[in-house]
Amino acid sequence: MRLDLPDEVPRRRAPEGPRSAPPLAPSPVERRRESLAARAADRRNPQLPIAFEKHRAPGEPSRTPEKHAVRRERKMAQRPRRQALPQQAVGLSLRDEERKVLTDVGRFRVISTRDLAETVYNGRHSRMERDLAFLREKGLVTIDSVNARRDGRGGRVERIEVVTLTKSGRDVARHISDLAPKQKLYAGLVKPREVQHDTQIYRAYRKESERIRKNGGTNLRVKLDFELKSEVQKAIHAARKAEPNRDMSDIKREVAHQFELPYVNDGIQIPDARIEYDLPQKDNQGGDQSASSGHQDIEVLTAAYRPGHLRNKAQAGFHVYASSSDRATLTGKIEDDHHLMENILEL
Repeated sequence: MRLDLPDEVPRRRAPEGPRSAPPLAPSPVERRRESLAARAADRRNPQLPIAFEKHRAPGEPSRTPEKHAVRRERKMAQRPRRQALPQQAVGLSLRDEERKVLTDVGRFRVISTRDLAETVYNGRHSRMERDLAFLREKGLVTIDSVNARRDGRGGRVERIEVVTLTKSGRDVARHISDLAPKQKLYAGLVKPREVQHDTQIYRAYRKESERIRKNGGTNLRVKLDFELKSEVQKAIHAARKAEPNRDMSDIKREVAHQFELPYVNDGIQIPDARIEYDLPQKDNQGGDQSASSGHQDIEVLTAAYRPGHLRNKAQAGFHVYASSSDRATLTGKIEDDHHLMENILEL
């Protein structure tokens, strides 16, 4: 049996244009970027609730974003900051003598190569020259040649080769050494005319430190006159600010007593260097052990010292040093006070 269906007019299909591609799903990176942008926008809008406000306990006072930021800054300021290692020290391998050179030069600002060869290298000049060349190549030290003092003498001018630290060398010396945090380190050459005198401070320290260690002193620290003068001036300024009408001489006497420095002829006598050290613990009557500390002030005299200046230093009670040639010149300047030369130690 056939079923006849009515004829239908064929319908023409509308022309199709280019098909658009389905939208691509955002990549994980784009989704993360959009999420961060939304979170940043929320943080910038003060009207939106803050996360910590949602968890606030009933009755707890509201903490505004401003207070939260202040508390966060205080907490971050109280955290100990880790000082970054200097770039020059990354991957740098130093020998023991090179470490000693950096720490000693940093403490005394300037040391002659002759003294380094004798003290650090036990007379091995070639080894010292190789190490100094390496440290200079790494930008840690500077080597200069300066004129020695003439002191009225004629003849050929003597040249002195000295070593100082660069700022990078000072930073490296701080990281590689086991010096006390209060130990100040110096960089750069200052007052070239006084270099010969300043290099002799290191020699005086070597002699004085041997005596201190024989008497049981440990953990030696050095304060140069730069640091001592700065501390004294700050103390005087603070005292004058607190009592403007107070007599200046009284202030100086008080500050001199505070720093255990001699007050001679209306002036505070400051040594070339102060050696601070710890003394061995002693048992008290109750059996308890108490630690103590001490210090020794040293002064280096040169032929350029005037008689009045020399007398003040002698009266100050410092341990005074001078080279043999300077002693001979000074003896002629103070013939009437020849007894002052009795306590001058030879470098």
